[in-house]
Formats: sequence, C-alpha cells, structure tokens
Amino acid sequence: MAASSNSSEPVTRRERFAWCMYDFANSGYTTVILTAIFNAYFVGVIAAGQGSGDATLLWTLAMAAANALVLISAPVVGAIADYSGAKKRFLTITTIGCVVFTALLYFAGPGDIALAVVLVILATFMFASGENLIAAFLPEISTPQTIGRLSGYGWALGYLGGLLALVLCLVYVKYAEKQGIEAAQYVPVTNLIVAALFALAALPTLLWLRERATVAESFDSAHIVRQGFSRLRATLREARLHTDLFRFLLALTTYYAGIHIVIVLAAVYAQEVMGFKTQDTIILIMVVNVTAAIGAFLFGHLQDRIGSLRCIAITLLIWIAAIGCAYFADDTLLFWVAANLIGTALGGAQSAGRALVGQFTPPGRQGEFFGLWGLATKLSAIIGPLTYGGMVYLFAGDHRIALLSTLGFFVLGLAMLSAVDEQRGREAANIKY
Repeated sequence: MAASSNSSEPVTRRERFAWCMYDFANSGYTTVILTAIFNAYFVGVIAAGQGSGDATLLWTLAMAAANALVLISAPVVGAIADYSGAKKRFLTITTIGCVVFTALLYFAGPGDIALAVVLVILATFMFASGENLIAAFLPEISTPQTIGRLSGYGWALGYLGGLLALVLCLVYVKYAEKQGIEAAQYVPVTNLIVAALFALAALPTLLWLRERATVAESFDSAHIVRQGFSRLRATLREARLHTDLFRFLLALTTYYAGIHIVIVLAAVYAQEVMGFKTQDTIILIMVVNVTAAIGAFLFGHLQDRIGSLRCIAITLLIWIAAIGCAYFADDTLLFWVAANLIGTALGGAQSAGRALVGQFTPPGRQGEFFGLWGLATKLSAIIGPLTYGGMVYLFAGDHRIALLSTLGFFVLGLAMLSAVDEQRGREAANIKY
C-alpha cells in the first residue's frame, strides 16, 4: 500500500531548523570539494601530468558521470521514497555515503587519477541524491506563503556552512604551509575536515526532521521498486497537466548548466587564468559565500512578495552581468566584482528555483517531483561542465573563450522563463486525478 500522509501533525521550529541545518551540513562538500580546493587540486596536482586542457576535461567528465547516475536514479528513487515513506531513511544512507567517500579522497595523491575519479563520482552521487531528498521535505514543513522564505533560510545557512568549512580549511592550510608542508600533503587533509563537518552538522537533521508519510501495511522491496517506476511513468504521462512545471524544468536545465560551470570550475578558472594560489582561491570563495548567503536571504523574502519566477529572472540578469565582468577581467579588481555578483545571483537563483518546484508539486508526491527537479539539475550539471571542458580542450586550454558558453546558457534560460505561468502552475498542483 502506498504511503499515507501525516502532514496534519504540527511542524515545530526545531524541525524547520533541522531541515535548514542539512543545507549547512552539505555545503562544505560543494564549497571545498567541487568549487574551491579539490577541483583545482585535481587539475593542478593529481592530473597535472595530463596538461591543463586534458586535466580539466577529465574533471568535467567525472562530474558528468556522477550527475548521470543521479539523473537516471533521482525520479525513481524519489517515487519509491514517497510510496514507501522512506525519504528520511534514504537521506541517512546518502549522507553516510557522502561522508565516507569524501574522507577516502584523502588517499588520492599526485598521479592517482583513477582513484580520485572513482571516489569523487561516488561522493558526488551520494551528495546530489541527498540534496534531492532533503528538498522533498520542503513542501511538508512550509506553506505556500512561507515556502520561499524557508528555502531562502536554508540556502543562506548553507552558505554559512560552506564558509565555516573554508575557514577551517584555510586555518589548516596556513598552518601546514608555515610548517613547510607541500600542497600534495596538506590538501588531502581538507577532505577529512569536510567529511567530519558534514557528519556532525547533519545530526540535527537526522535526529529531529520527521518523516510525515507512513506505510499502512507491510510491503516487499520488489513491489516498491515496481511502484516507483510506475509512478514515474504516470507522472510523465500527466505532463500536460503540469505544463508550467515541465516548461520551468527545461528553463532550469538551461540556466543551471551555466551555474554548474561556475560551481565546479570557478577555482580552476581563478587558478589558470587569474593566477590565484590556494589561499587566494579560498579567500575568494569565502567572500562569495558571504554574498551568496545575503542573496539567498534577501531573495527568499522577495520571492514571497513578487513571486519566485520574477526573482529568478532578476538573478539571471545579474549572472549575465557577472560573466561579462569575468570575461573582460584583466586584473583582480574586476574579477572580484564578478565574484561578488555571482555570489548574490547564486544564492537567489538556487533558493527561488527550489521554492518554485515546491509550489508546483502536488501533495504526497514531493519525493517524485523533486526527483524530477534533481533530474533537471543533474542533466544541467552534465551539459554545462562538459561544454566548458570540451571548449577548453578544443581551444588548447583557453578558459576565457570557454567562459562564453556560460553566458549563452544564462541568456537562453532567461528567454525560456517567459513561457512559464507561476499562478497556473500552482493551480495545476492542486488538480485531483
């Protein structure tokens, strides 16, 4: 029997805080592993013997493989979680998996390309799957009037979590450099710092966030899997009833391709084009996290006033301006301007996008629909970085030319938003069928 909802049970402030804390917990992985330190370490140390162009392509291929796994599994896993009332159980498994595989990255040193690729694929798969599952709780613990605000609080707290991870790593890096330790020895330790912070900060979520769906009678695993695929097929057949959701997911896939380029390649660009060192990059990403937290907080409140769709459009205009500044930056000043614009837009775009999907989601099908959201974001995580990596490879390591692909994704995504009607999408979420 399918899961039934216990959504009538009151949601406490502690539970909402626990939900937000997961954003705080997992942001260290995005910030340190994918954005600031390990990605640049992979290109500049682990795969340095392959040359900058080939090493960058290898990194983007690893990201593409991880996100392809999520793309294939996310909607079905979400539907299974809804049917079995096991969103929290799945969230626990993915959290433990990400923590373990991140810690194991400690053992990837110069030349250990295969080991690093396998581990980062597994860790990223677990991270991204958990990201989809925690998002599926959002409609259950908020209202249509507060969903944007709560999503914004989560993203804002998440950027503070990423900032804390970077501060801890920076303290250790400075200490290690004073001791004369080389990057090949001290960078792996930052993976252990991220894993430990993730494990500790996720405890409030795993202890206090409640599963609001229960299973009325026993079931077998094979039946749940079949039901998961069946519900996914039904959702795709019903696409005409959720026109605005699917139009938005197409637009999101497009502009998120640009966002994912920035997330996984910002440190590489700073290192290869602007000549940033490890400490410079950490400080850069720390500042970006602060502006991103501010952006998520402000846009979280703004979207409850003017609508999520308009907020996303505003952030995309900021993204376009930021990429233009980065492209023309010949000195660090203009690059820092671009970085802070990126931070503001990053927080706002991610917060508003998650909230809008929540508004377009029918009750009781959160895991399934946020699985579709995960499918869209992970498809973009394949398209974006691979496009950038392919251009770097084709243009003999020229990162500046490759950056133009990012601009194209944002312009096209902005144009596609015009086909989405926010009010109609909300009404479709309440259709009984």
